[in-house]
Amino acid sequence: MKFALFGNTYQTKKSVHAATLLSTLHHYGAETYIDRDFYHFLPKELMRKYPPNGIFEEGNFEANMVISMGGDGTFLKSAMRVGNRHIPILGINIGRLGFLADISPEEIEETFHEICNGSYQVEDRSVLCLQNEGVPLQNYPYALNEIAILKRDSSSMISIRTHINGALLTTYQADGLVIATPTGSTAYSLSVGGPIMVPHAGTIAITPVAPHSLNVRPIVVRDDWEITLEVESRSHNFLVAVDGRSESCKEGTRLTVTKADYCIKVVKRYNHIFFKTLREKMMWGGSLVD
Repeated sequence: MKFALFGNTYQTKKSVHAATLLSTLHHYGAETYIDRDFYHFLPKELMRKYPPNGIFEEGNFEANMVISMGGDGTFLKSAMRVGNRHIPILGINIGRLGFLADISPEEIEETFHEICNGSYQVEDRSVLCLQNEGVPLQNYPYALNEIAILKRDSSSMISIRTHINGALLTTYQADGLVIATPTGSTAYSLSVGGPIMVPHAGTIAITPVAPHSLNVRPIVVRDDWEITLEVESRSHNFLVAVDGRSESCKEGTRLTVTKADYCIKVVKRYNHIFFKTLREKMMWGGSLVD
């Protein structure tokens, strides 16, 4: 198999886990191609011992599978680089929580034994697309986790007039609004009170950030519905964050959120079950008393 490797370049002490990964790939005779930034981050001795078959930049790679070595943030960056190419992504967690990157360093050898024997599953995860009228967004407009509309440079709330398929939902008076996929429902959306959705729910969660009304609650809609947003702000601008990549927009900009025409493929071990991950990593449903 041919693997393309991305990695977190901010945690030097964790580069030791790359040695285990490269040794395992070498053992199975895999072709390994490494992102240039990650290649320069890895120790020179390690690269001399396990020289890659090639080095690439941006999205200039071909592979049967992408390996993301870091946390969920690294996984999101890898997904952006893969885009609509339908290459499955395996996440090795050397970060903190790890919902997307859920393979621990201790599982590397066992996981690749299973992969090389074809014993793994690939899950399709829905992606959101953000479009705006007028000036195009500078950043990549696709989100695997969420699209967030947030206030900027002001202590005042913003007003977000929200329509679903052309019908008025409400005008949110809040610090912002998070629109999340099922994959993103355990990320930013959860931290502002959004619901947890199973990965294949076919839904989108719309959750306000610090709303000014007790009557406003998160709502879940179908992911093939169109969401349009019109924002008013006393500072006459606001922030749009797409999987954490943020940029400023002017007041009056009309935004449209739809389901993208492609999915991100996520590699999972058969014993990594979503509900088990919830219980173990988020202590979901656990008792506070022994």
